[in-house]
Parts: sequence; structure tokens; C-alpha cells
Amino acid sequence: MTVAGPAVASVAAELTEVADGVFAYTQPNGGWCLSNAGIVTGPDGLLLVDTAATERRARVLADRISGLRAGPVRTLVNTHHHGDHTFGNQIFAPSATVIAHERARQEMAETGLALTGLWPEVRWGDIRVVLPDVTFAHELTVHVGERRAELLHVGPAHSTNDVVVWLPHERVLFAGDVLMSTCTPFLLFGSVSGALDAVARLRALRPRTVVCGHGPVTGPEIFDVTERYLRRVTEVAAELYPQGRTPLEAARESDWSEFAHLLDPERVVGNLHRAYAELAGGPPGAPLPVAGVVAEMIEYNGGRPLTCLA
Repeated sequence: MTVAGPAVASVAAELTEVADGVFAYTQPNGGWCLSNAGIVTGPDGLLLVDTAATERRARVLADRISGLRAGPVRTLVNTHHHGDHTFGNQIFAPSATVIAHERARQEMAETGLALTGLWPEVRWGDIRVVLPDVTFAHELTVHVGERRAELLHVGPAHSTNDVVVWLPHERVLFAGDVLMSTCTPFLLFGSVSGALDAVARLRALRPRTVVCGHGPVTGPEIFDVTERYLRRVTEVAAELYPQGRTPLEAARESDWSEFAHLLDPERVVGNLHRAYAELAGGPPGAPLPVAGVVAEMIEYNGGRPLTCLA
């Protein structure tokens, strides 16, 4: 299996104020491992949502936070266990309290630094797994001064342990990888049906601004494109699984032209593997053979490696 290392030496990132004292930190173009973060300021410090994939990128994030002169990071929320959202935790801990879903802590401990094995040429730096200090099962409210941040478990969707951060007063949603702007959704570690349920639940919040786990800041229109994509995956799986087509064959034989503008289209193979597993009666988020699925994604991609720009 071949993957590609970083093509850039510098860190490109954008810090956008999406509400008074609330910021989206986005890393273009949002592809593999180029994850976003969120910053919620208060009178005595701030809440940070996710921490980037590499030591270098996490330190740049820390520098941009320092430039806000809003105080230290007191609370850190991991939206799920994947390393591109958690490997930077050590830059902000132990002074920050790390919060995540209870299954995120378990899966972070089990998977460790496995993500680095997919892209060994990436400059990961001195990263280490920093587990959450506080975990919860369903919902948790964090107060940042007078601000109310609601942490909601909406998985399994992208993973088993997806958490979003909802600011009801500002109507800003930090969605983690449940939603990806201009990027193909990825459900290999979660659930296609669960992702549809999560989209419906998040739509009902009626956010004005959505900061996705990857890609540019968006609005509620992200729900429509995500739902259409997920329903298309469901339709293709329902039609071709009973015919004995493999997920790779189903991906190749089906029309995805409506979603041609989304980055990393090869993820459809992983999504169909998950949809097939659900049709076979497997529980949401049950482990699938990741290495084999990634190899098929590369094959679908014309043999071109999956490029991580972290």
C-alpha cells in the first residue's frame, strides 16, 4: 500500500471570527489530515475544539491562539478519536482539561499512533497520545464565562464516538467529521444509517454557521449535500449488494457525477464497505479490515496514492 507524504513545507491556515469571540481555524484544502479547529473565548480563557494532526501544525494553532490574547486554553474538546483531530493534544495539556466521548478515550488508547503508519513520510513530529480527562455518554454542558457550549454525542456516524459542540446563543455548530465541507464524507469507522440520523438531528438545531471537521466554513446548506450523498451510498449498496458486487465494483459501476466536486472521492469505497456491513447485519462501527479497504480505495483512485498534506 502506497501513500504520499506532504507536498508543502509551510502551514497554511485561516482564522475566521464566525461570531463575537468565536473563531473557526481552517486548514485548506481540507483533504486527508487537514482538519479544522474551533475557538470559543471567555473572560478567563477559552475552549478549543480539536488540535490538528502534527506537532508542527498544533504549534502553529497554539501561536494563532496566543495572538488572540484571550487567555489560556482551559478546556479542550476532541470531536472524535482520530489522530488528525487529537495528536496535537499534548501541546495544550496538561493545563487544559481534555473532554471527549467515553468511547473516544477507549479508541484513542487502542489505536495509539496507528494513523502515522498510513503516511510514514509525513512530518508528524514529537506526537503522543493524550487521553481525555473527562468523558461522557450522551450530553455535557461546558460554560465559557457566560457562554453555553453543549457537547452532544451524535454517533455512530463518522466514528462511534462523534461529538459536536453547539453554541445555542450564537447558533454556531462545530460538527467534527460528521460534516465535511467540499469533502467526501467518510464512514468506514462509523455508520451510514447513523450518519443520516446525525444529519437530521443537527439540521433540527437550525445553526446559522457550521464549522465542519474539514473544509471551509459553511451554512446549513451542508446538510443537503451530505444527506444526498449518504442516500446515494445507501441506494447503491441496496441495489448491488444483493447482486454480489463487491464494494469496489459497486463504486466503479455507479454514477457519482453529482458529487464530482467533492475532494477525495475514493472514500466511496470505504463508505460502501460500511453500508455492506450494515446490510449484512453488522453493528455500527464494528471494525472492518482497514488496510484492505485502503488498498481498494487506492485502486479506485487509479493506483494513485492517498495524499496526506499534513
